[in-house]
Amino acid sequence: MEGQYVAYSFYRVDPTWRRLPVEERAAGKDAFAEVVEDWTARFDSLRAYTVTGVRPDADFFLWKITQRYEDLGELGAALNGTPLAGWLETPYNYLATTKASEYTKARRARSVVPKGSPYLVVYPFVKVRPWYALSPEDRQRAMDEHMRVGAEFATIHNHTTYSFGIDDQEFMTAFECDEPSDFMHLMLTLRDSEASRYTERDTPIFVGQYVNIRSALDALDGASARVEA
Repeated sequence: MEGQYVAYSFYRVDPTWRRLPVEERAAGKDAFAEVVEDWTARFDSLRAYTVTGVRPDADFFLWKITQRYEDLGELGAALNGTPLAGWLETPYNYLATTKASEYTKARRARSVVPKGSPYLVVYPFVKVRPWYALSPEDRQRAMDEHMRVGAEFATIHNHTTYSFGIDDQEFMTAFECDEPSDFMHLMLTLRDSEASRYTERDTPIFVGQYVNIRSALDALDGASARVEA
């Protein structure tokens, strides 16, 4: 395949895990983190984001980018072999791929290369069927406006990928930004655009803070907060 697979796996820890002895919790986190760290070199990118204290249905997620579909399953199996996995739920898991956009002059799929911004806003996206009944010219005009508005927000970087036929949504949209409120202003501006009239679903929305995997795991039981205190 020419391009990449892009996946997002969200995890939520069972609250009863926090009642385990601190040594047992620390060992479980170490084992999970070591797997992520060992696998990072095999992926084009493998990054952790914390949503602890923001969403009630997830604590952290992994943004995974690879050219091999098998990497996703193999990493998942390795993580399942850690003690912490027995205490983790996966409320959301999304899969997409890259391809050339039909609304730009690009003829090849653009590689997804994270910028390293402090925050990542990610959500599944589905358009209503009438969008696809529009003429190519009408869709191009709407998307030209959409892209023109997006270009006005220079600190926000768009990483749209495609899920047709391989997952329940049509697109996975991910935006790196310096501040979550910047993205809110972008979305507020886009609400007036023509293309926004054809949105069927763009939730759930996650705002993750980019951290190393050990920091994401320490937030599960407040270990980092205790150290800082």
